[in-house]
Amino acid sequence: MSMSKWVKRTSIALVGLALLGVAATVVGKALGERKMMRNVVLQVRPLDVLPDPARIEHGRYLYNTRGCAECHGANGAGKTVISDGGMHVVAPNITAGPNGTTARYQLVDWVRTVRHGVKPNGNPVMIMPSEDYSRLTDEDMAALIAFLQQMRPVPGSKAVIEVPVPVKALYAFGVIQDASEKIDHAQPPFRPVSAAVTPEYGAYVANACIGCHGATLSGGRIPGTPPSWPAAANLTPGKGSAMTRYPTPELFMAMLHSGQRPDGKPVSAVMPFGSLKQMNEIDMRALYAYLKTVPPREAGRH
Repeated sequence: MSMSKWVKRTSIALVGLALLGVAATVVGKALGERKMMRNVVLQVRPLDVLPDPARIEHGRYLYNTRGCAECHGANGAGKTVISDGGMHVVAPNITAGPNGTTARYQLVDWVRTVRHGVKPNGNPVMIMPSEDYSRLTDEDMAALIAFLQQMRPVPGSKAVIEVPVPVKALYAFGVIQDASEKIDHAQPPFRPVSAAVTPEYGAYVANACIGCHGATLSGGRIPGTPPSWPAAANLTPGKGSAMTRYPTPELFMAMLHSGQRPDGKPVSAVMPFGSLKQMNEIDMRALYAYLKTVPPREAGRH
């Protein structure tokens, strides 16, 4: 074959591949948008919520320490969560105030959204890591909902989910999943476990970490996040573990409080330190105790 024919055929092949890639992206965008609007059918197990003061106060603690306030704000009004790399995400106002999304919520709607990652209309919740909350004990779920239900109505933001076309395509083809896809909806919540400095209780606290660090806590790139976001740290004792920096629970707790490593360098601002620093000492020490027991995995390997 002559050089000119080889160049010509190669050029045609490259053009063909480029066109195929464009077509796949266009189709992926349409399929991704359709997937976002799909109807997720599930049975929501009933839950009793009696809004007594102690339960509401515990719900306030969970809201402030498990990442809810990071996105929805301390008063629930919502705020911009991501504005980077072609992504613009605004968490909604979850009060009954102007632009609020929950004014007509029944108890079952709170459970469906928080525990299952599905909106009252059956569409999947996007971006919100409901997988972090799906296994809250019934008592903790009831406490969180009791707090949410009594939040003072305030004006706030409408939800905005704007993501780049490639992200929609990856979502369409299952590379990126929404919370309702990650959750095993038939799996029961955790049984009540005493709040104590034990690996057992620490495993329960660690559920709030899986949205970013993965189900095995080995970290890695968080699917669908902007390119500027760093990979989540490996919290297991395996290769590339971040936990080698924290040989004592005191150093680990100091990091949660300050957002800085022992050498004074800041940990990624993506970490929800506004919530983490409000955790009580039992939760922090139990989390550390559990992380010392998880099976070792190489960073990013699930």
